[in-house]
Amino acid sequence: MEQTVFDRLLAHGRYFFSRWPVLLHDALVVPVAWLGAYWFRFNLDVIPGIFLGQALAMLPLVIFWHLVFFAAFGVHRGAWRFTAIPSLWAILKSVAVATAVIAISIFFLTRLLAIPRSVFPLHAVFLVGLLIGSRVLYRLYRDRQVSKAPGKRVLIVGAGAAGDMLVRDIRRTQPAIYEPIGFLDDDRKKKGTEIMGVRVLDRCSALPQLVKLLRAELILIAIPSANSEQMREVVEFCEKAEVPFRTLPKVQNILDGTARSADLRTVGLDDLLGREPVSLDWQAITRAMGGRRILITGGAGSIGSELCRQVARLEPSQIILVEQNEFNLYSLGLEIKDHFPEVEVAQLLGDVCDKAAVERIFSDYPPDIVFHAAAYKHVPMLQEQARETVRNNVIGTLIVARAALASHTKTMALISTDKAVNPTSMMGVSKRLAEIAVHSLNRQSTTAFVTVRFGNVLGSAGSVVPLFERQIRAGGPITVTHPDMTRYFMTITEACQLILQACTIGKGGEIFVLNMGEPVKVDYLARQMIRLSGHIPGEEIEITYTGLRPGEKL
Repeated sequence: MEQTVFDRLLAHGRYFFSRWPVLLHDALVVPVAWLGAYWFRFNLDVIPGIFLGQALAMLPLVIFWHLVFFAAFGVHRGAWRFTAIPSLWAILKSVAVATAVIAISIFFLTRLLAIPRSVFPLHAVFLVGLLIGSRVLYRLYRDRQVSKAPGKRVLIVGAGAAGDMLVRDIRRTQPAIYEPIGFLDDDRKKKGTEIMGVRVLDRCSALPQLVKLLRAELILIAIPSANSEQMREVVEFCEKAEVPFRTLPKVQNILDGTARSADLRTVGLDDLLGREPVSLDWQAITRAMGGRRILITGGAGSIGSELCRQVARLEPSQIILVEQNEFNLYSLGLEIKDHFPEVEVAQLLGDVCDKAAVERIFSDYPPDIVFHAAAYKHVPMLQEQARETVRNNVIGTLIVARAALASHTKTMALISTDKAVNPTSMMGVSKRLAEIAVHSLNRQSTTAFVTVRFGNVLGSAGSVVPLFERQIRAGGPITVTHPDMTRYFMTITEACQLILQACTIGKGGEIFVLNMGEPVKVDYLARQMIRLSGHIPGEEIEITYTGLRPGEKL
């Protein structure tokens, strides 16, 4: 229901009443600053009667204009507990404008009779000092009260902007959870300097020694801009220190530009194995997906479900999910409705190998864009079941592609794998055949068929990460096929964003391959997962090498 003018005035009145201590304080310091300016003007001596009388006569006017401009510039809104530059800037602006208006008003009323001109700038300086000083003193008092409370002794890695904001947030938190005892940073120029009263002690390599010397109980990593190599180096120092460690999110995830203690989390594989963030053209992606009907096969799988979440943010007209797993489809539908209630979602149970069902879906819901994520991908299992592999990964893809062609779909993106390059397994062969099939259709249609290849996706169904996690929970051993086996890794989120980018820029017939950076040894991955779970590789949890499986390559 629309608010009336009276309702809005009433709401403003209630708010001002709730801030009465601040308003009262600010109103009281105005006469102190006004009379103090006179006292200072007369060399801290007795103010002559004629000047004192005029000062008192003009005092109500001075208070009135200051209160008006305090309200106009929002001086009363600033929380004293968190006084910062914006609050101080509001005070400066309000005092400057009010003083100018007061001087003009008094000039018209009295022609400045018995009012020295120097009183106005002196009054402004004193008032700013009183308003800012009281707020700063209150904040220092509160911060001191918080800092007295005992907290877990922490060393902070990273003496940059994120570390500064982290210390500020720690100092404000009640009851105190952490007690910062020092910074570590590889910038030699920062050594010996202090941030919020916390000294930069040494380089990051000194972390193990300083933890023991200062009896630190926790390490906080405040380097959200660190790449994977830098993060791995810091984590190695933390592991040598043998105390728990936490990190702030990566810089691209801190959307509001702040670093808070509430954001601290354990270091994840994404931090250690991720690559440099890829720059995406989100405006072009939004234009391509916004207002479109998007169909996703395998929509409730690990890749398909993340694709659905990414697409839902782009405001499509409708998302059609085709999936065989009933429970996963139901759960994903609930999630999307909770987070994106404005997006229409059709949840359809179906098999991409069922030609009649696929054609009916494309007839009832003719899509603008298709993401074909439905596929079998477990290499050893598929190696022994060639018929099912070809039926699902090749024939199923061809059925979906022909249905897209018949319904005049604008673009279809096939989700493929780097195993399709010189394939040595049935899974790789089936994906390469699927690529050839859709690209043969591209030559005879207006539908743009594009393929996106990428490596192993961290945390996706069938990847080694869930397997290693399960083996660690069971106490080991972790099974690795070969100590020299390497793989390219990426996160599910990044994989899906690159699929969207490829679908946006693809004209048809392209195979998009992500520059995956440097390959990572699976043995290294296993050891890092053991360490991140709080165990020691080779001692508390063993690693067993089982040999290459059929269809695998180093």
